[in-house]
Amino acid sequence: MDTAGWIDHAALSVTDLDRSERFYTTVLDFVLLVDFGYARSFVHRPTGFLLALVRHPDGDRAPFSELRTGLDHLGLTASSREELVGWETRLGAAGVPVTPIRDMPFGAHLNFRDPDGIPLEFSAPSQVLLDGLREVRERDLPPEEIRARVAEHLRAWGVPESELPRSREPA
Repeated sequence: MDTAGWIDHAALSVTDLDRSERFYTTVLDFVLLVDFGYARSFVHRPTGFLLALVRHPDGDRAPFSELRTGLDHLGLTASSREELVGWETRLGAAGVPVTPIRDMPFGAHLNFRDPDGIPLEFSAPSQVLLDGLREVRERDLPPEEIRARVAEHLRAWGVPESELPRSREPA
């Protein structure tokens, strides 16, 4: 089955549509497509990513927590570590607190939160990850081989054996 890009859009529940719209349009360059009153849809022109912000009339106004079942964070793509540095600067200038850029075994990432505390992350994949994902898309690699390659790369990064992903039986 051809799924193209597979993820069509993301919809986030927010407490204040106007405040959230300002953040996503001013800070992250989304463009408003349509306003339904209780929900607004946006597009990020360079990537075509669609985002909906929804204010449910009967929704609670409790702050977001990734510790509750549901969304943990929304990951956005950056093309390179240099682009992450640009986002770090831009977010800081907009008064958005960020974590320092973290270099990880499969790329680098920059974490921050929207006005409702929803965690967002820009990720810049490493060439190893890009090559691996391309191979997984193009070849029917056995899961054991994929896991072995991941473990090998993590060991090369100095990840201790105790922190490597566990082997398990397929679900």
